[in-house]
Amino acid sequence: MEGELNNFILVWISAAASLCYCHTASKLVPAGLTRLLCLAPVVCLFLALPLRLTTLSLSSLSSFFLSWLANFKLLLLAFGEGPLCSNPPLTLPRFLAIAGLPIKLQTLPHPNEENVAKKEGLKSLLNYAARCLLLASFVPLYEKEWIHQKLIMMMYAIHVYVSLEVSLAIVGAAAWAFTGIGLEPQFDEPYLSTSLQDFWGRRWNLMVTSILHPSVYKPMRSISARWFERRWTAVPAAFSAFLVSGLMHELVFYHIGRRDPTWAVTTFFLLHGVSVAVEIGLKKSIRWRLPKVVSCPLTVAYVVATGLWLFIPALMECDAVPKARRETVALIEFVKHCWSILQFCSITIWSIFKT
Repeated sequence: MEGELNNFILVWISAAASLCYCHTASKLVPAGLTRLLCLAPVVCLFLALPLRLTTLSLSSLSSFFLSWLANFKLLLLAFGEGPLCSNPPLTLPRFLAIAGLPIKLQTLPHPNEENVAKKEGLKSLLNYAARCLLLASFVPLYEKEWIHQKLIMMMYAIHVYVSLEVSLAIVGAAAWAFTGIGLEPQFDEPYLSTSLQDFWGRRWNLMVTSILHPSVYKPMRSISARWFERRWTAVPAAFSAFLVSGLMHELVFYHIGRRDPTWAVTTFFLLHGVSVAVEIGLKKSIRWRLPKVVSCPLTVAYVVATGLWLFIPALMECDAVPKARRETVALIEFVKHCWSILQFCSITIWSIFKT
């Protein structure tokens, strides 16, 4: 584990140095093809850096942050767009934070806005603690043979969602504490979604949505306007965004498992791309809407059913389950070790003051 931590530090030092270069290049080189050529080596590097990591948590987050989000932000920067472009230019610390982490700069129009942004971006500590306890309650159940495999996979799905939400919240809170950058909420109660558009566009992993919109959806919608009526351009644009999302998930899964892609994850997102396209078409053709009490469970059931069919099995093929168990055990042992040290220090200090 010590070697993995050393590799993790090396990966992020390399990423930080590369982003410093990108910050300088963006100031000296005008937007366009020339800037793209200058940033291309960094984009290629970010695709390879997660390969130095083998643990599930560190490799998946590094792949998501660098190979996906950071690269898309840099590609937008190459053409003078995206969150890394501003007037005046971003300071280096803010550039590094926004480029390398899943956060978004928020303006603070009044003195109390900072607190508002923090509350909107993060839930209460009690909320996160309850979710972590839920995950801890799942761990002993994974080994029970009498539990149906479908129920186990359902618990895996909940595990993925809660782990991702908590991990991103920790990263966002750390970024807010050190840089003062307002938090962008990553999830907005996705289990309350009333449609697939609502789930993918407004509630699930909003940082990905905010990146795919200017980099894929918006350009594709402009291109589609040449062949389709304006009111139908959202259909191919949305489908293209799902296709790109599926391909990037394949890359993240490759970084986790080092196995050739089965394309099950891409199939999952293509299926949802088609479903969202059909949903858009129906909404434009039929004005009637299902009540929320019906549309919400139908939406969640569809996402869960397709996820258990395509997404979770693909994740399990990356040896995610044994890796997660080993890392959980290592984390528990680390916490126990730290607790023992704290107990020893407290006893020692108490003995010194007592004498």
